[in-house]
Amino acid sequence: MSLILAAESLAEIISSITGCESCSVTIAAVIHVALVGAFFGLPAAVFIWAERKVSARIQDRLGPTRVGGRFGWLQALADGGKLVQKEDLAPKAADKPLFRVAPYVVVIASFAAFMFLPFTDGWSAVSLDVGMFLLFAMLSLEVIGVILAGYASGSKWALFGGMREAAQMVSYEIPMSICALVPIVMAGTLNLNEVIHFQSAGWVNGLPPFLHWNVFNPIAGPAFIVYFVCATASCKRAPFDLAEAESELVAGFLTEYSGMRWSFFFLAEYASMFLVSAVAAILFLGGWDDGFGIVRSLKGSSTNVLDPSVILGNAIGAGVLMLKASKLVLLQIWVRWTLPRLRIDQVMTTCLKYLLPMSCALFLAAVIYPMALVLQTGRPQLLPLSAPITKAAVATAVERDVEIAAVDGEVTE
Repeated sequence: MSLILAAESLAEIISSITGCESCSVTIAAVIHVALVGAFFGLPAAVFIWAERKVSARIQDRLGPTRVGGRFGWLQALADGGKLVQKEDLAPKAADKPLFRVAPYVVVIASFAAFMFLPFTDGWSAVSLDVGMFLLFAMLSLEVIGVILAGYASGSKWALFGGMREAAQMVSYEIPMSICALVPIVMAGTLNLNEVIHFQSAGWVNGLPPFLHWNVFNPIAGPAFIVYFVCATASCKRAPFDLAEAESELVAGFLTEYSGMRWSFFFLAEYASMFLVSAVAAILFLGGWDDGFGIVRSLKGSSTNVLDPSVILGNAIGAGVLMLKASKLVLLQIWVRWTLPRLRIDQVMTTCLKYLLPMSCALFLAAVIYPMALVLQTGRPQLLPLSAPITKAAVATAVERDVEIAAVDGEVTE
């Protein structure tokens, strides 16, 4: 596995400008932490406002209209100011150290997963060959904070809610991860940036490039739907939020929390909503690829990161990814305020009886389908966006893999 720190390229740029090699890595690291923190916090604040406005429109209300002007732009900031002023309380029967640390475990788990997210071509804090694996591994640590919150509260209602929420999150992560493997199998890599490159193409035979996105694949398309349902449940969103519903279970594992510690759980929830939506956009919707070849044409074949056209193309690509992820978050908000909650037994049945077998069947089909197409048509895809596979092409690919392995020291003469 090769480790590539994006901070190294930024450090080289800073070093060339300032001439200080010793401090360039530190400055680059600080910049990356600030950028990741901004992408972690700002979308959450925007979606907290969007949740209020979208739910108001669905219910034929106005929503926030006073704080920040006509549209209530500063409502999330006002909510934060209110929560900061509340007293930080811990129940007498609670395990106070664990009770206080649980919200931070949830926030850190969600924050750490953002390090592996490619916001555009080459713009990620840490780029790994197994980036998707580590992203899901970090995100799954959030369940530890939920268990700690339920156990340390010293309340049976919080404990019951924590047990139910932990069972739900762990169960839905299994089919979600299996569905995420479908585009990984198609691209042949766990590197999220390379998965996007696999979906990026030019105009072929008059067909627009966005038809090359995985969502239009007959196997990856249904996998996208199953992934999105599982991601909604793993983020504890309605209609899968019975375990923390105030009217059903006294707020579940959040029963004893108030003030800023209570808000940390929801900050991590909204950040995770954006994260799983961005991953869905990367795996199935082309990521930072605009679908019409604009970003591809701006970047061209240039490898100079300071080239104005490359910077413009990367900036547009980042905006495209943010737009796609935001649309999916708005879809999650729409679902929350449209569908009624499921009972906890229905939540678990939906996962174990339906979504898990469907994800396994889709993963098996993702392996068999390309081989069947190659045997029948000579192409690994149905649309004529890929050249036919010939014996010469296979031999060339094998020779290239052997050369790469020899350079890496995996093959010796």
